[in-house]
Amino acid sequence: MKILAVGMNYPAHTRELHGEGVRIEEPVIFMKPDSAVVQSGKPFFLPDFSKRVDYETELVVRICRLGKHISQRFASRYYDAVTVGIDFTARDLQLKAKEQSNPWLISKGFDGSAVLGEFIPKEQFKDLQDLHFHLDVDGQTVQRGYTGDMLFKIDEIIAYVSQFMTLKIGDLLYTGTPAGIGPVAIDQHLEGYLEDQKLLDFYVR
Repeated sequence: MKILAVGMNYPAHTRELHGEGVRIEEPVIFMKPDSAVVQSGKPFFLPDFSKRVDYETELVVRICRLGKHISQRFASRYYDAVTVGIDFTARDLQLKAKEQSNPWLISKGFDGSAVLGEFIPKEQFKDLQDLHFHLDVDGQTVQRGYTGDMLFKIDEIIAYVSQFMTLKIGDLLYTGTPAGIGPVAIDQHLEGYLEDQKLLDFYVR
């Protein structure tokens, strides 16, 4: 199982990190190892190698078929369920890597950096590009997203990625985070919602 993720897929988040003038011509893809996964209900342990770890709330799609060179018009056949997840980022390590023009895998792929909510069948929703999701920290909403704001839609991403690598059953696709990212601290309680359903619930330790 591999975890694929999309960077800068919400224009407001891109402006949040990089300011105006950044143009994204095609999906920005990175990966996390399977050791990054933490299931909802399990604690997320702050790593001791970073001074700032940020939450990034995202819609996550589960791949259900083996596929390569998938046409965009058939892409919806290759995933069966969605949830809310957190792409944790060691921001200080990421910034240092970018300054040195080095890969930033460590800042995104460390153990526990992909918290995963409870999956629900995609058929529960009429249109996956018309969904609202949000993250609460200690009962206060800190980040809101709307999938209609994605720069690259789910089917576009799947078609793009499958040009380069085979998608396999059980692979996960983190589809990008909206604006509103921020740091986490020990003992905070994080809850993630897709529409009115709470799918993610865990504490920072």
